[in-house]
Amino acid sequence: MARLVLGTWYLVEADGRKEKIRRPKTWKHPQPISRAELTQMGEEFWDTAPHYGGKKEIWDALRAAAEEDDLSLAQTVIESAGVVVQNADLTICYDEKVIFFWLGSKYKLPKYVLRDPSNLITIK
Repeated sequence: MARLVLGTWYLVEADGRKEKIRRPKTWKHPQPISRAELTQMGEEFWDTAPHYGGKKEIWDALRAAAEEDDLSLAQTVIESAGVVVQNADLTICYDEKVIFFWLGSKYKLPKYVLRDPSNLITIK
């Protein structure tokens, strides 16, 4: 289960330990990319992701959390949907049925829907 404490994400392990959850590390696209291209990549991912498995409502919650700047609101969305966060950077999550191992679905989020690349072209 993930928790937000004073603006910091934490993953609470079954034994009560806390692991800090963070945004993905800075990443670089193979070539400089514009905001429009990045947005198109994100839209293509979110449009096709549900077709590879998992529940549409979980994908919708992950999208809402990924696009939310307010971490406390993003946390609320994730918890309300029953999303279980595996990776601290939110790139791998499961639905709440992961507790039963064989029933849960895995949700993989690419960094480009979670954080802008370092070589994003900014138009002035």
